[in-house]
Amino acid sequence: MMIDTHEFRNGMAMLTGAVNVITTAGADGLAGFTATAVCSVTDQPPTLLVCMNRSSYAHRFFTANGVLCVNLLGGDQQDLSGLFADRNVSMEERFQRARWQALATGSPALDDALASFDCRIAQIHDVGSHSIFYCEVEQMRQGDQRPGLVYFNRNYHRVGDESRAAG
Repeated sequence: MMIDTHEFRNGMAMLTGAVNVITTAGADGLAGFTATAVCSVTDQPPTLLVCMNRSSYAHRFFTANGVLCVNLLGGDQQDLSGLFADRNVSMEERFQRARWQALATGSPALDDALASFDCRIAQIHDVGSHSIFYCEVEQMRQGDQRPGLVYFNRNYHRVGDESRAAG
């Protein structure tokens, strides 16, 4: 027996996720979106995965360019997350609101991200409504140590202000 979509979404809202702005640039254009569905796969070779809805306007740019950059947002960057999630804001305007530089693949890396993982998309698997991009990291840049931004129970939260490692 399958659970219904509403029940599944309510349960998934309790899964805390780091907030990221995912970007791409290349011959097919510039695009970006906000995602929490990002995780490490392996460190040999350094690989992570990013999930993206195939119905997204930006999807075609990512698949055509074959590259992306995962920009991990800090606790003070909620507005940037909202901007890249807003379908009513043009791609051009999204990128004008922050400072960027290109790393190895040419995808925009956010100047003040907690970390930026510049990747080539090695594999794509479609599952249901989404594509899973398996991304091999070509270059990484780490920013300042400061609190991170997470999404939990349909709200943004800062994490790391006074956190201690579990003993």
